[in-house]
Amino acid sequence: MEQNQALFPIRIRAGNYGFSGEISNADVRIITSGGLKIPAHSIVLAVGSPVLEKILDQPRKRRDSEDIIPILGVPCNAVLAFVRYLYSSRCSDEDMEKYGIHLLVLSHVFSVASLKQICTKGLADLVTVENVVDVLQLARLCDAPYLYVKCMKVISNDFKAVQNTEAWRFLQNHDPWLELELLQYLDEAESRQKRIIQNRRCQNVYLLLSEAMECLQHIFTEGCASVAPYDKEPNESKGPCKNFSTCKKLQLLIRHFATCTKKIPGGCSHCKRMWQLLRLHSSICDQPEGDPCKVPLCRHFKLRMLEERKGEDGKWRLLVRKVMSAKAISSLSKRKRVEVKVQRTLNVDDRHHNQICIDCF
Repeated sequence: MEQNQALFPIRIRAGNYGFSGEISNADVRIITSGGLKIPAHSIVLAVGSPVLEKILDQPRKRRDSEDIIPILGVPCNAVLAFVRYLYSSRCSDEDMEKYGIHLLVLSHVFSVASLKQICTKGLADLVTVENVVDVLQLARLCDAPYLYVKCMKVISNDFKAVQNTEAWRFLQNHDPWLELELLQYLDEAESRQKRIIQNRRCQNVYLLLSEAMECLQHIFTEGCASVAPYDKEPNESKGPCKNFSTCKKLQLLIRHFATCTKKIPGGCSHCKRMWQLLRLHSSICDQPEGDPCKVPLCRHFKLRMLEERKGEDGKWRLLVRKVMSAKAISSLSKRKRVEVKVQRTLNVDDRHHNQICIDCF
């Protein structure tokens, strides 16, 4: 017994946690599975764990008897690390690496929330393909959602490797419900990834359409390299505009539209695309009546939409809203970039001015 009592003061000594000397006036003994008896103070245990506080509040069989708390089922050193945390509120990396799983179980059983949070984050960094299934089961039993999601992501990222582990085969034979839950998560993750990719593609299309609307307005208002409004001449010597790639393609489409002879329904696909772009422009054009828009057929499509408002296609209205939303987002993004650039310029000027002042003094 004296040898067991000597172990604990050595392991909780000064250095890492700021303790020195041996524990004195201990009124509690913690018994481990290996027979180790750890002396401790009831006040420290009660403050650190509400479960231990309830255990200590239970009446003793004899008034002069010492409280004994059994903590079984985990290694002795894991119990030592647990008690050490109750005294110091710290957990070393070595203890986390060796006894992280046991400390998570103890923190859950004895309701030590701060230690549970530390163990959850520490184990999340130690999850590998080999141990992810075991850690997942532990996270599920110990109600550790952060660790649970982390394990799910690891399995999702390398499911083929996880399937080859012994833990996965054991899971298939003994816990079919968890296996089903995992497979459902993987299916939902795959579907979610497909939706994200599809949404990104759609958003890119809306941004391109918004950019095309700006180019259309620019071409028929200011003119560009090969196409200009009726009252101006194209200026090929003029430098490229800010969206030259889109603008150039649109100019080629306009030139084709002006010369194509297949403008009947079911005719040229390029002309159909141009009609759709002109209609889309008229749907989002906010040019006032007093200052008519110079884009061809804009007023025509506006009057036509007023006449056919009730029978307007819902998909078309949705497309118009999406393009307008993309236009607003694009303008805000550009404004933010300009503000950041201006702020950087001001910061450089301020530093230059301060340096001049310093040099003057």
